[in-house]
Amino acid sequence: MKKIHYRFVSFFRTAILTSAVLLACSISGCSSENSSGSSSEASVSEETAKDYIRSTSFKLNTVVTITIYDSEDEALLAQCMELCDKYEKIFSRTSSDSELFQLNHRELTPVEGQTDTYQVSEELADLLSIGLSWTQKSNEAFDIAIAPLTELWDFTSETPTVPADSDIRNALSKCGIQGVSIHDRNITLESDDTAFDLGGIAKGYIADRIKDYLVSQGIQSATINLGGNVLCIGAKPDGTPFKIGVQKPFADRNETAAAMEITDKSVVSSGIYERFFEQDGVLYHHILNSQTGYPYKNDLIAVTIVSDHSVDGDALSTTCFALGYEKGLEFIETIPDTEAIFITSDYELHYTKDFQKNITVSASRLS
Repeated sequence: MKKIHYRFVSFFRTAILTSAVLLACSISGCSSENSSGSSSEASVSEETAKDYIRSTSFKLNTVVTITIYDSEDEALLAQCMELCDKYEKIFSRTSSDSELFQLNHRELTPVEGQTDTYQVSEELADLLSIGLSWTQKSNEAFDIAIAPLTELWDFTSETPTVPADSDIRNALSKCGIQGVSIHDRNITLESDDTAFDLGGIAKGYIADRIKDYLVSQGIQSATINLGGNVLCIGAKPDGTPFKIGVQKPFADRNETAAAMEITDKSVVSSGIYERFFEQDGVLYHHILNSQTGYPYKNDLIAVTIVSDHSVDGDALSTTCFALGYEKGLEFIETIPDTEAIFITSDYELHYTKDFQKNITVSASRLS
């Protein structure tokens, strides 16, 4: 008997590399319309909770919430939502009118005089370059050229099923970044089979661009929550940090494993509990191994990354999960200005060596 469980379906996370749901304790009361100081949040003091504007909308097939604490200009919120729409039309793997879909299916016109080189938008070239960089840094533990495989695993179906092993092997032969190169806005794809899934980094990239926009408009206190990718601009207006909670694995979304005080940082997680199904007594989760074609099997349940840029946190949360606790910890310790929490299969929380020196956190052993 198969059971399917999923919190939300993001078009960026159709089958792989999701960022786990984070509870932004300071912005956890999502509403369906703009708010302006009428309610207080559980973890926000009364004096700061009554002065904010907020917009929540279903974008990118997930819940997007933008909260601004130092402005009453709701046009800023509208522009943030428009940015989500703009990037969806570029980065969606499944929407037939997106630029990425057209690149994957070779529907773009090749550069004159070339048969395998295409000119793409500045935004798509930028994100593909970032993705290729992290793919190389991680020795393909994180892999953006995995679309032939992710297309086989449909975790959003009412009756998800493990793909045939022969189909998985065939898809694996088409995965990988060999023969891929990018120069400025021109991308060369030597193999007709190469196709990209930017699900591991797209939401982080969009969050970073929304932050850039708000900062350019003079905003110094805000939170951006793209379906659980949380990015803080500055601190609360009274100077105190935002409180961000990491979801307790396999629990309700309002149960946290750890609560952190965050100022001007991104918090992103990857875990096996967001979308999975059971078949013949085996749990299959959405974080796929690009070497075997099946979900990773290691000692981890979740990884949370605290970083300056959300796109990096996206890539690193998946990379560290893929590497497992010991190798993942060793890898993350080489990344400057970045901290991590690992939740192992025994439900213990493990921190990078400087985490609790740099970040105030409260947590206990999970059960």
